[in-house]
Amino acid sequence: MTTIHPSAVVDPRAELGVGVSVGPFSVIEAGVRVGDRCQIGPHVVLSGHTTLGSGNRVFPHNAIGGIPQDLKYAGEDTRLEIGDDNTFREFMTVNTGTVGGGGVTRIGNGNLFMAYVHIAHDCIIGDGAILANAVTLAGHVTVEDRAVIGGLTAVHQFSRIGQLAMIGGCSAVDQDVPPFCLAIGNRVTLRGLNLTGLKRAGLSREAVRDLRDAYALLFSEQTPLADTIPQVRSRWPDDPRVATLTGFLESSERGVCR
Repeated sequence: MTTIHPSAVVDPRAELGVGVSVGPFSVIEAGVRVGDRCQIGPHVVLSGHTTLGSGNRVFPHNAIGGIPQDLKYAGEDTRLEIGDDNTFREFMTVNTGTVGGGGVTRIGNGNLFMAYVHIAHDCIIGDGAILANAVTLAGHVTVEDRAVIGGLTAVHQFSRIGQLAMIGGCSAVDQDVPPFCLAIGNRVTLRGLNLTGLKRAGLSREAVRDLRDAYALLFSEQTPLADTIPQVRSRWPDDPRVATLTGFLESSERGVCR
């Protein structure tokens, strides 16, 4: 059964699924679609062309689906797409996309966003990521699956955070952070592999050892990546994680932190 507090304002053109709860003084505008079993807390604003999947929890004082903070935005029909089972803690802002970024901001499944996180226009976030308190993502940032970003970290526009990467708190990210790696600082530099994250992900000792050896070959000296990537690929031709790492490095447009 869907329950809406008497003080909440839900536009009749909004779509609410089964078992949705809407708390006091929340506003859900026309065009918003809320999936089954979502919990919308007090003082939440859901606006724009925003779609939430099922089982999302939105805590008080969130503004989700607002227009982009981009001076080029001229009222185009852009969207925010959110998957299932995400947690949005207090005082977050999440913006819709822009025409220049494909028109959509997209969030996957099972992510945890702690208080005061900002997700700007055209960001793409995978599954199972954790963004700690007051993380700020500029426009067009990509955060891949199960990445962890420490509190008070800012990420420059168009940067990418690779899968299972971890960024220490109070960092400034202005280049891509490779998958499976640990980075920290202003500006971030690599500090080795995210060993804790790899163990939690269930990687075997052998898999971690191979990644560590590949990391050392790629980054231990100032040899250009264009020279070390072929060496790594020839040594581990069938390792899917090594392939993920080298593929990420080759596709970087902003450059990779080292």
